[in-house]
Amino acid sequence: MKPNSLQELYLEQLRDLYNAEQQIIEALPDMIDVASSPDLRDALSEHLEVTKEQVTRLEQIFQTLGEKAKGETCKGMQGVIKEGSSLIGDIKDTDVRDAAIIASAQRVEHYEMAGYGTARTYAEMLGHEEAAQLLQETLDEEKEADQALTDLAGKINPRASSGKAASTKADKRRVA
Repeated sequence: MKPNSLQELYLEQLRDLYNAEQQIIEALPDMIDVASSPDLRDALSEHLEVTKEQVTRLEQIFQTLGEKAKGETCKGMQGVIKEGSSLIGDIKDTDVRDAAIIASAQRVEHYEMAGYGTARTYAEMLGHEEAAQLLQETLDEEKEADQALTDLAGKINPRASSGKAASTKADKRRVA
């Protein structure tokens, strides 16, 4: 059903976010398993727990609205996760794979930030102040997760870069 009012659009956005979070909860353990950096594994594990709390907040909003959380599959998140999973699965170098995990996770975070920012704005416009506060809390957490990933990238990406540079030099020596 196509939304015909801002309220219906708001509900559609909430359902999309709810499904996206469910997909993230399912995907994060796989990312944790293939991450080699203990710091990255810890950050992803912590965000998995935060994501579960975010789902609880969304359920609270649905309950307040007297609506069901279930909706269609969030195709956007499905695509972001599928793309990231496909990329990560093909990388043998652990530092490069960790860098790819970070890149993929940041795409997820940015998708979520866009969705939560939109839903928060709709909640404010519709006078759902408590929901707007809950959505803002989640948006803040997504921004924190993104910043934590950026900080980790500052440590991991140089290792990935030096590993590539070292293998490139070794390949050049073999050719010469």
